[in-house]
Amino acid sequence: MKIRTRSVPYEKLLALPKQKHQKPLRPNPVLTTVVRVASILDTIPTGFRYRKHRMEAAGKGPWLILMNHSSFIDLKLASAIFYPKPYCIVSTTDAMVGKKLLMRMLGCIPTQKFVTDLTLIGDIQYALKELKTSVLMYPEAGYSFDGTATALPRKLGVLLKKLDVPVVMVETHGAFLRDPLYNGLQNRKIRVSADVTCLLTQEEIHEKSVAELDAVLEKAFTFDGFRWQKENGIEIKEKFRADGLNRVLYKCAACGAEGTMEGRGTKLTCSACGKVWELKTDGSLQAEEGETHIDHIPDWYRWEREEVRRELENGTYAMALEVEIAVMADDKALYQVGSGHLRHDENGFLLTGCEGKLHYEQSPVASHTLNSDFFWYQIGDVIGIGDRERLYYCFPKEKDVVTKARLAAEELYKMKKQRRPVRV
Repeated sequence: MKIRTRSVPYEKLLALPKQKHQKPLRPNPVLTTVVRVASILDTIPTGFRYRKHRMEAAGKGPWLILMNHSSFIDLKLASAIFYPKPYCIVSTTDAMVGKKLLMRMLGCIPTQKFVTDLTLIGDIQYALKELKTSVLMYPEAGYSFDGTATALPRKLGVLLKKLDVPVVMVETHGAFLRDPLYNGLQNRKIRVSADVTCLLTQEEIHEKSVAELDAVLEKAFTFDGFRWQKENGIEIKEKFRADGLNRVLYKCAACGAEGTMEGRGTKLTCSACGKVWELKTDGSLQAEEGETHIDHIPDWYRWEREEVRRELENGTYAMALEVEIAVMADDKALYQVGSGHLRHDENGFLLTGCEGKLHYEQSPVASHTLNSDFFWYQIGDVIGIGDRERLYYCFPKEKDVVTKARLAAEELYKMKKQRRPVRV
């Protein structure tokens, strides 16, 4: 999938009129039927099946539907589960570019990813209460890098209390393994399934505290795709299964070098020390010679997080990148405005460029995580920052840096929040 782009001078971008907010539309039944038919082409080859749990307790709706975000097939799976029941979809603003009316008629509610958006709550309430339609939301917002849950926003329980509707959870199995984000849009042959559960009734939401609701959500979003693969004896035999794995495992577990990893075919290789791992058909890693060090991809990812945390604690973390810059200012196009410099350290992000005309700073507590992605709209790996005014998409010229940037942003957020004084 691609996105409409347009090259403009930065001064012209600043002159663009501000977007006017529009309330959500009830999904058009004809269009949702077209989506359902089109999605069959992807879901049939996966042998998709789903199991219902406690759904009688959810009633007829409307519901808040929460779903883990694993791959591009997620929306098609949701269509297979809920069609013909109408539901609006919380989506990112980039999904609206060049096709705003179509997406609105499908019930999409646009929001800026990882930017505080109070109007979103009102839009969700409007869809639930006025349009009488369920709302599908991916609370992780970003795709999983390693097959485990992406960091959730804090105090989601407050939102559940405010919305006051039953919560339905959809947990997919195999969707990540079929098309992991790092693998460059190469689908593997694997069966996909889902569990559809009434996670919370209205009565349970009333009875539980915000902290208790957050604990329920935290438990629901605890999964590990690679562990599930091994426990269920699933083999992935494609010869390209390790392609792009270096995007996630950017740091060598043997020598500690960064940016020297290369995932190609079935191998993961460090060019600094020469260490080679094979990604086995069961999803585990095994060194060709000597110690394997770490054989489980989520454990390697967790180790990289710990290494980043250590850098932050001892004051040595800093990332300085040359980037190409694109800006999201409306739903007409992604505006390419030129090159610049992106710095990330304990003070947050600093983006400069466009011959000195662009200067944007973002606090480390602006968001609990970072909008980072691989091969975004087939343009390249991206780091996204920004605010309600506009979003900046930075495409680094260096290899394999966006994962570390996300890990650092998440750990820095936690550290800064912990140090804040408590108000009394």
